[in-house]
Amino acid sequence: MNTQDLIKKALKEVDQLEKGETFFLSDLFKGYEWKRIDRAQRLQLGRDFLEYVRKENISVKDNSKSTSNKQKYIKV
Repeated sequence: MNTQDLIKKALKEVDQLEKGETFFLSDLFKGYEWKRIDRAQRLQLGRDFLEYVRKENISVKDNSKSTSNKQKYIKV
């Protein structure tokens, strides 16, 4: 699966969240699905998802970073 397909999959999962919920990108995938994505592709996916969130008018905003430097998001 390419990065764009993974972003589409993540956005479908965002629809299931309630307004105000915070999440990490990895939360939008089942544990085994996330682990099967190559590390380099996960890093690229994280950058691309953040860029998508910042550029597009969607119901997700970047929030802050966790203590482990993972980007947090919030559904608005």
